[in-house]
Amino acid sequence: MIGKDIAIKVENVSKYYRIGYKEETKDTILGTITDFIKSPLKNYRTYRSLYKFDDIDKIIGMDSEDNNSNILVASNNISFEVKQGEVVGIIGRNGSGKSTLLKILSRITHPNKGRITVRGRISSLLEVGTGFHPQLTGRENVYLNGTILGMRKQEIDKKFDEIVEFSGVEKFLDTPVKRYSSGMKVRLAFSVAAHLEPEILLIDEVLAVGDAEFQKKCLKKMEGVGQKGRTVVFVSHNMSAVTRLCPRVILMDNGTVLEDGQSDQVVNTYLSAGSGSKAHRSWEDPETAPGNEVVRLRSCSV
Repeated sequence: MIGKDIAIKVENVSKYYRIGYKEETKDTILGTITDFIKSPLKNYRTYRSLYKFDDIDKIIGMDSEDNNSNILVASNNISFEVKQGEVVGIIGRNGSGKSTLLKILSRITHPNKGRITVRGRISSLLEVGTGFHPQLTGRENVYLNGTILGMRKQEIDKKFDEIVEFSGVEKFLDTPVKRYSSGMKVRLAFSVAAHLEPEILLIDEVLAVGDAEFQKKCLKKMEGVGQKGRTVVFVSHNMSAVTRLCPRVILMDNGTVLEDGQSDQVVNTYLSAGSGSKAHRSWEDPETAPGNEVVRLRSCSV
């Protein structure tokens, strides 16, 4: 059981994947026939290995350079809580486990270890435009996509005009989507998803779509969602959007939570962590530093 003020509780969640491998091909007819006879047993062992991780304890905590195993640790013993009405950002470099965590929360995939408890109806914006059919018109795709995202027909009818107005593609609403530009398609897809009214909303990089004007529109819409008291978990590489939307931020790396706290502090930790790979030059002696008698350059970084 979780407290009445808790919307999401993640307890010691871990998720592993088995990386695929290239199958060996036989050079002789005899080898091919032998391999064909053995294939049912071989296929069963391969299938079983995808869901059995007996060797996982050996590689947990091992440095990635020394790890020769074909197991990928996408999430490793993650625990945190999100209160009702809280807007939480999740940041980290590519491959740190952010999207995997959202897919686990959305029940698209299940964790190998741990437990997740959710209170309230949950909707996710993980892949904007998923479910759009190119042969159908924009109007038909609004109803199709809304249904896939969990909206009832009555809800779509009620919000249809708002969705179309927000997207800005009302002129082409009865045109097949296959004739839309990629930007038009994304606008309509996000408009449908943005008008969901769940208690919990999971968002993954959807503010990276469309032109600058539409991104501002999306950001304002997301701010409105948070102000209405809904719980939001927001994944993005746009640090300005994260600090603007999220009072609290979780920093992830290699499938683990590195830091959890106020957005400004955590974002600063994330940005400063990559300083070792940046270009840097400093001048300790003012006499040799570039400049003049008024001002001289002490150091610079890119």
